[in-house]
Amino acid sequence: MPSEVDRYDEAIRLQQGGDLKAAVAKLEELAADEPDYALAHAALSVFYQRLERDDEAVEHARRVCQLEPEDPFSFIAMSTICQKVGRIAEAEQALMQARQAQMAAYRADEE
Repeated sequence: MPSEVDRYDEAIRLQQGGDLKAAVAKLEELAADEPDYALAHAALSVFYQRLERDDEAVEHARRVCQLEPEDPFSFIAMSTICQKVGRIAEAEQALMQARQAQMAAYRADEE
């Protein structure tokens, strides 16, 4: 069986080739098989947003934040998705969490 990276790369190739729905299907399979693989959830959040499947986009963006809570980018990406789908309060909350994660990383570097 191909690795998660190979499966992810295949989905991205499909998306780049213009077959967004097939890419989503591959990523859904990958996320089901490897629920802690953050890249699959990150890509699904973006692709679902493009397909106007807003609830699913936010759900997967939220999952990335759960998997990588120390990474400010996870929260910035969630904020962006929430902004695009009109969930401004959630976007602002995610941006605040990004700042908190960034400050925690900065403090850790200072020690």
